[in-house]
Amino acid sequence: MKSITIVSEDRLGLLADISYILGKSNINIDGLFVDVIGGKAVISIDIKDPKRASDVLAMNGFKTTDPESIIIKVANHSMDKITEMLEGEKVLVKELALLSSDKSDGIFAVNVDKPRKAYKMLTPFLLGKTANPSYY
Repeated sequence: MKSITIVSEDRLGLLADISYILGKSNINIDGLFVDVIGGKAVISIDIKDPKRASDVLAMNGFKTTDPESIIIKVANHSMDKITEMLEGEKVLVKELALLSSDKSDGIFAVNVDKPRKAYKMLTPFLLGKTANPSYY
């Protein structure tokens, strides 16, 4: 099982819309975590077929992150410490994207060359800790 993450403007009925779209396509949600930061809802969904779910959501106007991304929430000023920590352990950060932030915290998508190792290192910062450690 893998997680996909959707970033959308926070609004009433957002989860109902996403659930309806996936359910109508016979895609089961196995786990779900939501955080709202900076006026955006960041929704992490555990799902068996992330490619299919991403395609269905995209056809309905939702953007998802790469299922290989590790989604973390950290204080805005500490992201450089996180990347230094990873690089210190020989984990190459291939891509880093800010998904949403407010005055104090940010939610980031991190793609690395050694996801298992990075996942273990980043466990305290995982968004909702919904990701499946057996995947990484």
